[in-house]
Amino acid sequence: MTDYQKILVVIPSLDPDDRLLEVIRGVQEKGFTDILLVDDGSAPENQHYFDEGAALGCEVLHHGVNKGKGRALKTAFEWFMQNRPDAAGVVTIDGDNQHLPKDIAACVDVMFAQKKDVLVLGVRDFNLPHVPPKSRFGNKLTSSVFRLFCGLKVSDTQTGLRVFPRGIIPKMIEVSGERFEYETNMLLVCKQADIPLVEQTIETVYINANETTHFHPVKDSLRVYGIIIKFFLSSLLSFLLDYGLFNLFYALFKKGALASHRLFFATALARILSSLFNFTVNRKAVFRSDAPLATTMARYYILWGFQLLASFGLVKLLSGIFGEGGAVVAILKLIVDMFLYFVSFRVQQAWVFKPAPDQAKSAEK
Repeated sequence: MTDYQKILVVIPSLDPDDRLLEVIRGVQEKGFTDILLVDDGSAPENQHYFDEGAALGCEVLHHGVNKGKGRALKTAFEWFMQNRPDAAGVVTIDGDNQHLPKDIAACVDVMFAQKKDVLVLGVRDFNLPHVPPKSRFGNKLTSSVFRLFCGLKVSDTQTGLRVFPRGIIPKMIEVSGERFEYETNMLLVCKQADIPLVEQTIETVYINANETTHFHPVKDSLRVYGIIIKFFLSSLLSFLLDYGLFNLFYALFKKGALASHRLFFATALARILSSLFNFTVNRKAVFRSDAPLATTMARYYILWGFQLLASFGLVKLLSGIFGEGGAVVAILKLIVDMFLYFVSFRVQQAWVFKPAPDQAKSAEK
């Protein structure tokens, strides 16, 4: 039988109501005795809920102002590492009674059943008829986008029910993001660090159509999709530079010694001049890689070389079919490079800027 006393239950909360106390009592009845509440800047009139939680035996931490769910979770993880040296891990849950005690226990059971450190996700079924349309659409869209761009096969990217074995928590503290984007970023970091994601189906509970959520559809969605948006902007700027230079060189090399090979030289020179910009922006701003510069640069230019040859080869092949006029070639290159754009993101995220082996293994120590 699982010893739930070895698990710290973390409940981040902003302006809670009576449901927070129901959640606390529910997990206590299930056998969890170690509970940490993180008050993320709640209003004075809601502070009594944290006092009542303390009276029920919970530890309570306070943020003086609202800092976001991601920051609240990091605060809890830092407190765990400092104050629970013998605990096995952490389970995070929401304080609005959407996570049932039986499902929380089931997810913890899954963690203890693993032979290595994994991140356990309590995932909901968004096909059920009672799921609010906004939640169904938003979650399915996010899952599809991250599967397409990142190869991240997760059916519920925003679930708040997650179980973290002790070994991966230091890695989670390092994950970027202070608000809702943090929960998505940690999934991407787990993929990069080869930390398996294990799903456990849970009951899908929505109370009053989820109207009490603190998730802001536009602002927080931009944060959740941050890595993809930044990669798009970086690629767009690099593409515009590359595309403009390609057409310039293609026109300049129309006559002279390079005329017979102008497609290749135009492609190569344009890509060389845009690649350093793209590499720097992606390493520093998009993937925020801390892997060695020499390693990431070597990988980047291996990918760059393959893309260069692929772009040249595909445009050459297609131009032989559709014609080699300047306008035709420009359109063909646009289509080819749009396809290679998706390939490039996946390869850069999964390999080029992947943490060095010693950094990835640090999550398992």
